[in-house]
Amino acid sequence: MTATGASEGVGARGAPVSGPWWWARRRSAVLDVFLAAASTVECAFEGARFAEGAQLPELLGILLGLLAGPVLLLRRRWPVVVVLVSIAVIPAEMGGLLSTVGLYTLAASEVPRRITALLAGMTVTGTLVTTFLSLRQDVAAQEDFQPPMWLIPAMSLALGLVLTAPPVLWGLYVGARRRLVESLRERADGLERELSLLADRAEERAEWARNEERTRIAREMHDVVAHRVSLMVVHAAALQAVALKDPEKASKNAGLVGDMGRQALTELREMLGVLRTADGAAVWGAAVSDAPERLAAVASRAGATVQARSPEPSVAGAAAEPSEDGGPTGGASASAAGDTDAEGPHLAELADLVGQSRAAGMVVELTVDGVAEGEPAASDGRQYAPRVERTAYRVVQEALTNVHKHAPGARARVRLAHRDGELAVQVENGPCEGGAADAGLPSGGNGLVGMRERVTALGGVFVSGPTDSGGFRVSAVLPASHVVG
Repeated sequence: MTATGASEGVGARGAPVSGPWWWARRRSAVLDVFLAAASTVECAFEGARFAEGAQLPELLGILLGLLAGPVLLLRRRWPVVVVLVSIAVIPAEMGGLLSTVGLYTLAASEVPRRITALLAGMTVTGTLVTTFLSLRQDVAAQEDFQPPMWLIPAMSLALGLVLTAPPVLWGLYVGARRRLVESLRERADGLERELSLLADRAEERAEWARNEERTRIAREMHDVVAHRVSLMVVHAAALQAVALKDPEKASKNAGLVGDMGRQALTELREMLGVLRTADGAAVWGAAVSDAPERLAAVASRAGATVQARSPEPSVAGAAAEPSEDGGPTGGASASAAGDTDAEGPHLAELADLVGQSRAAGMVVELTVDGVAEGEPAASDGRQYAPRVERTAYRVVQEALTNVHKHAPGARARVRLAHRDGELAVQVENGPCEGGAADAGLPSGGNGLVGMRERVTALGGVFVSGPTDSGGFRVSAVLPASHVVG
């Protein structure tokens, strides 16, 4: 609805116009036709009476009524026009229904309130003047009736207010209620759209979380199991080579293969149990992101158990190899979180990890802060956050596993550097020696990807690539802002 009273082509409730012409519904058109017919009959009758009283041709009064009454058909399209016509015929004392319905429609429409007030005031004024003149003529015709001077103006004003105020007030109420309903409907539609968007976003987040957890669990399985299985294959190849030449060494290698196999099976069984049991399913449903942390804790406990049973010192350090993020499961207490962190691998176990590779025949040199192995390393007693230490441990573990796979017989060097605010790890191997036997270890191509994901998740830097001498170098710098002790 514009300021002139013209409708914008929408229904009473904001619905698109679907009825004939400007009506939103057919029943609205039927109602307006009925009101227009009633108004035409009324105006024709009152026009004939006015013409008789004014000594005009009766046909002229009827014609005026026939022209004014049907204007009510336009009340939904041009309510201002309807009210102006009703004001114009007030002096003829006709158009009572036309004026009442027109004022109601005007007040209920979107016409500015100042225009509504102006037209209502004009209607009151016209009614007051017409009524005052009519009453004064009637009183003058009765010589024996002498009312007080204030009676005629008061009655005229009262009649004008009675004929104007109710339809205007009722129209204002209906219009306000209609706008409130439309506002609530728009708000409900907006909320529905927002809920739909939130549901879609939640589904996307859930899908992203599922994919992320699949990647994390696959990485944990790879780190925990692949290293020992690789060492088993290396020991099995060595066992095959020395079985006839050196039975004592062959027996030792067979024991190492058995111990590592039992460790790998125990850890794998425990991790799969977390995902299959009711307890693991509940944890998966309640907090999906906590599954790798539980896997880390399970792997740590399993490794500790096998380590206690194993008599070989060369594999003692390999017993405790949980995955990254050995944190508490959802709902665990702070003490449980501390226990889980304590069970994870840490920097103190690097010597044992290097010892496993040496037992498999690899020449490995370990230096810490530039100090050769065997001298006091990290004497300042620094201890990094458990997640930082686990990540550093996993990088070294995976790098040594890749040396076993891709460069059998190559010399390797592991460097650990404590710097201000960061911890640097580097594993570098030389070229593969031609006389070394290839164990035929398969490669899934996930080792470097997993190392990079772990390091970047902590905000660190990971670099890997071949060296000029024909070897390979893996470097990682981890932020060590959380230093304890």
